[in-house]
Amino acid sequence: MGTKSAFNWITLWASFLFVVILGFSRLSYGMFLPGIQREIGGSYGQLGILGTVNFIGYLVGTLCLSPLISLFSDRKHVINRVSCLLLGLTLIGSAFSDHFAQLGLWRFAIGLLSAFATVLVLSIALDAVRPAERGAASGLIWLGGSAGILVTGLFAPLTIDPSHLQGWRYAWVAMGVFGVIAAIGFEVVTRKRGAEKIHSQTESKPWDKESENVYRLLLSPKRLLFLIASYFFFGSGYIIYFTYLIPYLVSKGIPSLYAGLIWSGIGFAGLFNGWIGGKAIDRWPSGYTLASGLTLGTIGVSGVITNNMLFTVFGAATIGLVSFITPPLMTTALLRRHVPHHAYAACLSIATAFFASGQIIGPVAGGVVVERYGLQFGVASSAIFMAIAAALAGLYGQQQRKLEIRDLTISG
Repeated sequence: MGTKSAFNWITLWASFLFVVILGFSRLSYGMFLPGIQREIGGSYGQLGILGTVNFIGYLVGTLCLSPLISLFSDRKHVINRVSCLLLGLTLIGSAFSDHFAQLGLWRFAIGLLSAFATVLVLSIALDAVRPAERGAASGLIWLGGSAGILVTGLFAPLTIDPSHLQGWRYAWVAMGVFGVIAAIGFEVVTRKRGAEKIHSQTESKPWDKESENVYRLLLSPKRLLFLIASYFFFGSGYIIYFTYLIPYLVSKGIPSLYAGLIWSGIGFAGLFNGWIGGKAIDRWPSGYTLASGLTLGTIGVSGVITNNMLFTVFGAATIGLVSFITPPLMTTALLRRHVPHHAYAACLSIATAFFASGQIIGPVAGGVVVERYGLQFGVASSAIFMAIAAALAGLYGQQQRKLEIRDLTISG
């Protein structure tokens, strides 16, 4: 068992990596869309397809990771080390894209590598933490994604303003350099603290014959199906919002500085989200806790429908505060509680594949709505997926309650 508190050097450097894994490598794309469109061309619908390509890479990565860990069970840390380093380098490489297809290839590679890094960094870092504090630790790690959003927003005058055509390129280079530094830092602290020895024997057999079939565990309506389905629909909903929010704000004539501040506001609110959400799921490890955040997020997204900038800004802050980082970290923590330890990496990988599938569908669905009804309704369409995710999380909470009652009856 892990022996460290939630706040330690390993979780800190893992959080730095999540700045890159989530904030820089995946969500910065939505912020850079206006600048990319001016230089490379294409409609927002077409550029949204590159967002889908990124998440296709993410899906491929999650599907490949479990068999890869099975084949090289004693090389998990090596796979993570290489993935994190290459992720920083591919961010730098993508900054030199000159046309649509080239950028698409870089986005695919970034998605693939970020999938490996997401699962492995979480697995390695949480192994070192005491079980009772893993929700808080997960929150600390995921809030790195919020910090990435915050920093990306600060780049807005450089990346959105028409007077800086190359701004998005410089920003991606800086982000890639930070990613390489974070990968090196995480490697140093895990080696220094002997993280590679933690549970090495039990995790070396993610598909152990004595363990439950992970697909049966995840896809059973009586176990984790509703949680996984909620994760899928959340993936669709949130990525629509983050892909088309900045183009919508720009289309409304919002100055680049203010658009960037709104984006940074989401990230700033998410910093509190990560800590509060982690503490909440440690105290109330239930699908109902997850559903409450998703419900508030649905209301926040719907602020765009009012065509009132005050409600739009308030909704963005709500998204950042309760339903940007919360669903991934709560899903991570709930899986950590309810699946066998030796199957955790495999289960998290499969759950992340469902999440990635949702993110593939999201930009396509959102792009169709944008092309037909405009950016406002394209952004607002994310509320539909968020509402479904909230309902499914509530059903998972109900299923948990039934299992708890049954266990109490048996033990009584």
